[in-house]
Amino acid sequence: MTPIEHTPERDWFKSSRSANNAACVEVRYAGGAVAVRDSKDLGGPILAFTGPAWSGFVATIQADPR
Repeated sequence: MTPIEHTPERDWFKSSRSANNAACVEVRYAGGAVAVRDSKDLGGPILAFTGPAWSGFVATIQADPR
């Protein structure tokens, strides 16, 4: 994984389908990577994925959204 630096909040977004609960993640696109963080811990760790890895993850969730 590639380290991602923290940036201003305007770069991050949540899904339009996110409810106002505490179980959300935020995503941003940064330097060819997709960064993901916990919406409750904005200063906490950030995971970074390649574009193809993120696309595969999203496709899997859309196919079986349990």
